[in-house]
Amino acid sequence: MRWLLLLCLLLSPCIVMATSVQATLDRNDVHLGETVTLNLRIDGTMNANTPDLSALDHDFEVLGASTNSSLNIVNGQQTAELIIGVALRPKHTGDLQIPPLTVAGSQTQALSLHVGQPDASASTNAGKNVFVEVSTSSNHAYVGQQLLYTVRLFFDVNLNSGSLADPHADGTDLRKLGNDTDYQTVRNGRHYQVIERRYALTPQRAGTLTIPSIEFQGEAVDPGNPNDPGGFFNPGGLFGNSTPVTADSPEVNLDVQAPPADWSKTAWLPARSLTLSLEGLPSDDKITAGQPLNLRMRVEAQGLPGDALPELSLPAIDGATIYPDQPNTTTRDDGEWLTGRRERSFAIFPQHAGALTIPEITLTWFDVQNGQKRVATIPAHTFTVVAASGTPAVASSAPQPVAAPAPLAASSVAPSTSVVPASNATSSTPWRWIALGSIALWLISMVAFGWFYRSKRSRASHATTSHSESGDSARALRQAFLDAVHSNDRPAQPRRLLAWARVERPGLRNLGQVAEALASEEQRAAIEQLQREQYAGVNAEQRINVAAAFAKGFVWRQENTSEVDSPLPPLYPFKLD
Repeated sequence: MRWLLLLCLLLSPCIVMATSVQATLDRNDVHLGETVTLNLRIDGTMNANTPDLSALDHDFEVLGASTNSSLNIVNGQQTAELIIGVALRPKHTGDLQIPPLTVAGSQTQALSLHVGQPDASASTNAGKNVFVEVSTSSNHAYVGQQLLYTVRLFFDVNLNSGSLADPHADGTDLRKLGNDTDYQTVRNGRHYQVIERRYALTPQRAGTLTIPSIEFQGEAVDPGNPNDPGGFFNPGGLFGNSTPVTADSPEVNLDVQAPPADWSKTAWLPARSLTLSLEGLPSDDKITAGQPLNLRMRVEAQGLPGDALPELSLPAIDGATIYPDQPNTTTRDDGEWLTGRRERSFAIFPQHAGALTIPEITLTWFDVQNGQKRVATIPAHTFTVVAASGTPAVASSAPQPVAAPAPLAASSVAPSTSVVPASNATSSTPWRWIALGSIALWLISMVAFGWFYRSKRSRASHATTSHSESGDSARALRQAFLDAVHSNDRPAQPRRLLAWARVERPGLRNLGQVAEALASEEQRAAIEQLQREQYAGVNAEQRINVAAAFAKGFVWRQENTSEVDSPLPPLYPFKLD
């Protein structure tokens, strides 16, 4: 019993492994008489029975089924997959439905297949062993609009070798899409093997466009050998007599139209669909002054390659500096249509607190499916820019006024001591009090002057010491910044330059404010270069010698002021009327 339980535990991963089923068709558009393959992909198992296909009997002839299984083990995790391929031949034209099928306990989704009339060129190629057909998704297009160009090679002989040339045409761009597909079809009662190849065809100029025929060259092998009727020495006809075979496709003519006459001066973008997006916007609409807001803009269009899409840029933003990154362009295809994508990142540096708005961004394109002009839009977005945390407000860095020394107030009330009673006005007592008051006032003045003199010397000494310490700190930070420049430590350069500047101007919070406070154009350009190097490249021809720009220190703007640059207020302040 114990061994049986252990065996159940070992097999349980396979038993409980979740299975999922997906149904796909190798083609969604066929002609009557052609075959199509229904692929049933089952994930999570390697063993499943072919489902009941009786629901297909009304619209299809089931020609047969095959299975292909695989098992992968990665880091101890097992993944199993089973594909059941069912060959179907439609019985009539129209939009046929493949209903949901029950496979491995799960149901597939319903599928649709368009079956058209037998190919009109079938009678032309009747009786041929090998022939080539070509077709386009439309006989007319706009300049720059992608069409689907399909090449099919039909053969009912054993081919020993062969080559099928790629199409070429002046004034067009032709790109191969996906991999070749092969299937079977029936033409005029004959069974043919078909190899299908697809291309993205994009006209580059208006007018009538002719795509020349393409040629197939190969060798057909006759498997029959009268000297070896059993095929012992010639299995599969590998050594039979070979006969050269060739086949040419017909020419294709297209009507290519120029863009509409009323089209604007913006780029001409004929696409099946187009989207424009901006990623990285903060959810709370708040950003910090002096810190980058990193955004990524993307445009994606079906029916256009990536190199046909316009360059991405942000409009000028008041109160911010924009540093764009290098663009990234890609093109992919799904076997029918090209899908181009262009992306670009931007670092936005807000310079000060307040409101910051990214204006509305639009891109005009032409919808080739509906023949209409459309506009893709990124709405305007407004952020609240807050001051960097941990930094003092600008107003707090101004020197605070020092209160006037107390003794100065005594002289303003001294006259009140001269009031005496009227009854003693004729005696000598008032003069005595006046003399005593004068002496007392003189003593008080001397004490106040001594206190003020000592306070002034103490403050001057403290200011001298602070200035000396500040100078030592500035020299150390200046040397640290120059060391970072000489060692090419780019991440450290902006931080050390800001630390050096804040020793001299404590109210500065970021390099943007440092640049605004400088009077030297060279130093402002050097700061811009330091910021740009953090998020974008700088051409060698435009590079500034940052060390030389700050070798003699900062060149600050001179502020207009009538006050004396002194740590103390005037001794006897007064106001002019």
